[in-house]
Amino acid sequence: MPQLTEHPTVKHFYEDRALNGGLRPTSILDAAWLRQVCLDAGADDVGFVESDRPEIADQRTEIDAVFPRTKTLISFVCRMNRENIRTPGRSIANLEFHHTTDETNDVARRIVAALERMGIGAINGGAAGFPMEADCWGSKIWVISHKPVAVAAGLGQMGIHRNVIHPRFGNFILLGTVLVDAKVSDYSRPVAYNPCLECKLCVAACPTGAISPDGKFNFSACYTHNYREFMGGFNDWVEKIAASGSAREYRQKVTAAETVSMWQSLSFGANYKAAYCMAVCPAGEDVLAPFLTDRKRYLEDVVRPLQNKPETVYVIPNSDAEDYVARRFPHKETKRVSNGLAGQGTIRDFLRGMSFAFQPGKSAGLDATYHFTFTGQEEVKATVVIRGQTLQVSEGHAGKANLRVTADSGTWLRFLRKEANLVWALLTRKIQIHGSPKLLLAFGRCFPS
Repeated sequence: MPQLTEHPTVKHFYEDRALNGGLRPTSILDAAWLRQVCLDAGADDVGFVESDRPEIADQRTEIDAVFPRTKTLISFVCRMNRENIRTPGRSIANLEFHHTTDETNDVARRIVAALERMGIGAINGGAAGFPMEADCWGSKIWVISHKPVAVAAGLGQMGIHRNVIHPRFGNFILLGTVLVDAKVSDYSRPVAYNPCLECKLCVAACPTGAISPDGKFNFSACYTHNYREFMGGFNDWVEKIAASGSAREYRQKVTAAETVSMWQSLSFGANYKAAYCMAVCPAGEDVLAPFLTDRKRYLEDVVRPLQNKPETVYVIPNSDAEDYVARRFPHKETKRVSNGLAGQGTIRDFLRGMSFAFQPGKSAGLDATYHFTFTGQEEVKATVVIRGQTLQVSEGHAGKANLRVTADSGTWLRFLRKEANLVWALLTRKIQIHGSPKLLLAFGRCFPS
């Protein structure tokens, strides 16, 4: 067998390196050149962030896991067609989302390919939508959080609806990130002002009340309805099939239209049920004129059709969203479902996810500190404080507890999944409480499932 050094490809490598003085391509890329590469690849705007920027420090672990040589993050945006997103015909809106998602991922791939041809290492930092790291379900299942990277890259600021608003294009954009093994000559800085007008049209249009006028956000309300045909909602649908003893029983739980809608999502891409917050947002230089010129007509043309649309709004039973729809949109029908979040993963996932499931309205009047001690397979201590319709979760025991809960970790997760009865768990001492049982009931009301 010939020596490795005699192989034609290996010989060519060493000859080429000797000819070029053993130097790799420059490690500092010209910002103007790199920007043009991204625009030529199809991006509508682009910015650059150094990998050690404090604003994205909490993503360093994920970045190192997928591409440890990362020195620069390229953040870019692709515009969507606004009227397609605004229409009450959600099939049209979802087609726009799907096409732009595909385009965004294609842009990232073209940027990586262009850099690779120059001998510069780069990867797509994570899909604009899906696929995700599904084996991490119950915790963080995406690779890179595109929104904070885009803000750091000067591509906009977060509005109260939790969408990035580009100064020119508004929130009618999708985001992508490319990780690069090279530094850039000039890095971007955040936009000095927030394009969000705080007009509260997103508050008015949201069918679930997920966005509060004061800027607070109810994740559970948004996730349960808007993402009904995504991950957690799909889990719930499958469990409804499994729990049905016959086709007739299944049809009592799921309408024919819902079955067809789920088939459509599985066949053509998961569909958003609303995204009205994005549809009505008037912010951005290219977007603002109709709103400022004739606000009444803007409301009639853009906001009212979404508000007045008869539709099914999916809610967690006894949640803030269920109360909100009945009060604000009585012409819209509510349907009680599970969002698939309860009891997923581990105890630490449960603690991390509490802020997503918390219902501020259901905590009104509650002022209590809870100490949790989980035993068995997972040994974790945590403090949960509910006060003034806010939630604070921290590891370890802090302060004086009004209620102390000691629970076997496996039993607690089964209880959350409704596979274990609380009374049984208390009688068998798998779950023990020290303090008023009313406080445990009040705690449960804050996290309906």
